[in-house]
Amino acid sequence: MARYADPGALEWVESGGGPLIAVPEAVLPFWAGADSEELDTDYDRACEVPGYAGLLPVGDSAALVLGDEPAATSYLPEHGTFVRWSAANSESELLARIPAALDTAAWDHELRWDVPGPVLLFDSAWPGGAADREEHLRIPLAAGSYAVRAAYTQPGPETWVGLVQLRRLAP
Repeated sequence: MARYADPGALEWVESGGGPLIAVPEAVLPFWAGADSEELDTDYDRACEVPGYAGLLPVGDSAALVLGDEPAATSYLPEHGTFVRWSAANSESELLARIPAALDTAAWDHELRWDVPGPVLLFDSAWPGGAADREEHLRIPLAAGSYAVRAAYTQPGPETWVGLVQLRRLAP
């Protein structure tokens, strides 16, 4: 698979063409990806999620689908944000524009995501049981409720970025 990002400051996750998904580790075995005998696979369900972000039931929890385009994605814990690299000349240029992107983004409506703990970000086509053997990123979220909002913005003349921001809600 071609890489958008050369090795740099962050680890980036890419998909084979479909959406990425963040599944709580506690319910990974319940995500079948494209490997299912059902007519509509979990991967099909992820592909049907409209917009930049949405939730899908998985086991007794929910997964966060990062929709729209299959952009290389990383997570910036200092901003609580998934960063989706659509266009930039370099990782350093992209990262330098993130504060401006966060300040000027036109955010979609917020979702409420309840998570039982850490999540794995990976290609939604993969089954959850194989996610740790494939390209993935572990995000050590604390158990609780999060407000999720998404935007797509151009913080510079040659920089386009998707943002999916998580904000921990008070218990």
